[in-house]
Amino acid sequence: MEQHVIDWFEIPAADFDRAVKFYSTVVDEELYTQEMNGAKMAFMPFNPEKPGVSGAVVAAEGYTPSADGLHVYFNCGEDMAPWIERIKAAGGEIVMPKTLVREDIGYIARFRDSEGNVLSLHSKK
Repeated sequence: MEQHVIDWFEIPAADFDRAVKFYSTVVDEELYTQEMNGAKMAFMPFNPEKPGVSGAVVAAEGYTPSADGLHVYFNCGEDMAPWIERIKAAGGEIVMPKTLVREDIGYIARFRDSEGNVLSLHSKK
């Protein structure tokens, strides 16, 4: 397969400004915000020169934060430790500590964001 199975994700926000601040801290970069068709959206960083998966924080009708359902994994590169520290600093909660899946797969962890969503992290070490 030459494409990613996932190419976009949206993280529901009850308090848009709080969620934008939280995720700007976690990804260590300001999110670009825009209103589109009545939805407030804050876009995750992406490089248009290197197409890949990206997403947005969204506040709109029908977007309800939840700890249940799908799990989105953030690619933390080699080591998720800096991400975990930024999540804690932004007021998030680690709900599953860094855990080895297998040596060839790496590590995962789960966190609760400022809105109550539970998302996941992945790193090689």
